[in-house]
Amino acid sequence: MAKVLCVLYDDPSGGRPRSYARDDLPRLDGYPGGQTLPTPSGVDFTPGELLGSVSGELGLRPFLEAAGHTLVVTSDKEAVLDRELADADVVISQPFWPAYLTADRIAGARNLKLAITAGIGSDHVDLDAAIAHGVTVAEVTYCNSISVAEHVMMSILALVRNYLPSHQVVLDGGWDIAGCVARSYDVEGMHIGTVAAGRIGTAVLRRLAPFGVHLHYTDRHRLPAEVERELGLNYHPSAADMVPSCDVVTINAPLHPETEGLFGDELIATMKRGAYLINTARARIADRDAVVRALESGQLAGYAGDVWFPQPAPADHPWRTMPHHGMTPHISGSSLSAQARYAAGTREILESWLTGTPIRDEYLIVDSGALAGTGAHSYSVTR
Repeated sequence: MAKVLCVLYDDPSGGRPRSYARDDLPRLDGYPGGQTLPTPSGVDFTPGELLGSVSGELGLRPFLEAAGHTLVVTSDKEAVLDRELADADVVISQPFWPAYLTADRIAGARNLKLAITAGIGSDHVDLDAAIAHGVTVAEVTYCNSISVAEHVMMSILALVRNYLPSHQVVLDGGWDIAGCVARSYDVEGMHIGTVAAGRIGTAVLRRLAPFGVHLHYTDRHRLPAEVERELGLNYHPSAADMVPSCDVVTINAPLHPETEGLFGDELIATMKRGAYLINTARARIADRDAVVRALESGQLAGYAGDVWFPQPAPADHPWRTMPHHGMTPHISGSSLSAQARYAAGTREILESWLTGTPIRDEYLIVDSGALAGTGAHSYSVTR
């Protein structure tokens, strides 16, 4: 029997919801491009309920305990994680509340065979160490890609239109129209570029196209010519080549050695003065203090996103108080809609692993001592 350790974020400060704003979720028939939705044998939850917090348990307890397995659920990413990891066979966590599986932790986890990301983005796992120790790493690819793309769209519009400060004027009882519009512009006609055009980046480009903007992208894998023609895309061989042309840049790349620290003082200095930077990918792709300096100097007109390092961010993290930001806690991919998909996908992965059947190739990041599936396409390792 397996021991499954699940590290999830805390319940809401007011307790688990007794009711929800909506009674149901829209029905999806599949993902763009034809990938099917998660296909577990069944689920033990109601779609649209809170599943990603500790009381939600990703809906896994009835399934696992009925088969004789042990499920341990915690929000403690330090003492409890270290104690329970020692003999865990499987670790599950979310990018929004990552259990950082460092090389030391993986080396000390004598039974660890599978690390699952309930969501997308497995950079909280030391992939080199997972490869070295034969740990399979899997994530629920595509489950919340559109959720994140929608958050990117919201962030762009909120920054460019100066929405958040304007809303605050209303909350404060004011009516300062001139003050609100003094930093408000139209998105129409702007040049907008994405760093990476995978599932999320391409979804952002498709949603931006009707806004009458000029679209740019850079990616290690160039998109098909027909997609470039359809969306009117301008391809650039690197971020350094692309960003001087853009009024808005959105980062949609995985974190790996080639992207870590990419947006530092040097690259930001080449951007248009007054450009906007959106980062819903990973915080360490942008240099923390370089972003603060750029906002304070006016080189950047705004920065938004929901990714931090570490997570949760400390109370004194400078991104909480820097000017002209639209930061949120890491929520972009954890809508109630997305939770239903990534909970179902997590169960599908567990069902495959527990029965010894192959895990979907698109879910795999590391397998059999090497990058595999989506991991081989998206990540690089240093070993």
